[in-house]
Amino acid sequence: MAAKKPVYKTEDEIELIRQSSLLVGKTLAELAKHIRPGVDTLTLDRVADSFIRDHGGVPGFLGYHGYPNAICASVNHMVVHGIPTAQALKEGDLLSVDIGVVKDGYWGDSAFSFAVGEVSDAVKKLMKVTRECLDLAVEQAVVGKRLGDIGYAVQQHAESNGFGVVRDLVGHGVGKNLHEAPEVPNYGRRGHGMVLEEGLVIAIEPMINQGTRQVKQLKDGWTIVTADGLPSAHYEHTIAVRKGKAEVLSSFEWIDMALGH
Repeated sequence: MAAKKPVYKTEDEIELIRQSSLLVGKTLAELAKHIRPGVDTLTLDRVADSFIRDHGGVPGFLGYHGYPNAICASVNHMVVHGIPTAQALKEGDLLSVDIGVVKDGYWGDSAFSFAVGEVSDAVKKLMKVTRECLDLAVEQAVVGKRLGDIGYAVQQHAESNGFGVVRDLVGHGVGKNLHEAPEVPNYGRRGHGMVLEEGLVIAIEPMINQGTRQVKQLKDGWTIVTADGLPSAHYEHTIAVRKGKAEVLSSFEWIDMALGH
């Protein structure tokens, strides 16, 4: 498992992580062009695999602890780690896609939740609030703050909107390994936890449920679902801790353009 102590990154290393993370963003944007009712997630997996390789990267999730695919595709009540299947997406589905890329020896990691066709107002609100949770958490990822400040920002915003914050899964350090220290929970107390320092690179990834925060794992050994069967949303950025303002190394810019936002 991850080393107990964080590995602080040099500027050169941060640049390599940025390049990997930007490739994840571009891959998610490529998938955005294909996501619609009738398309299956196995097709999206093939698109992502080819796109990553064509751009000089390696699909990091493929074979990671035995994981069978290039992307995690989690539909509706699936929180994370959903395995792509041949089942077609339906109008109104919520699809969360998580992708990891390795390029020049460093990881990039990012996730985005997509509406399949027209989704309900309740799902739209879940998506909006979860993305806001990520933005609020990133604002806290500055030198001198603590890990608890990041978790608190997510928890406060999600719970004030009536949503459940998944506690069984966390964000993490990113570098030569996908999961490095520290763990980055989506809940916490302000002013508590490890002090954030320059050169720390972490993936912040709110996983927010419409209902209960309780989750369970399916028999496939991977897929995590909400205990009550209600939808869950997931957004993730890889960021570098900086003085004054965090530096987001991944990007949703191309995704938003592809979706016409």
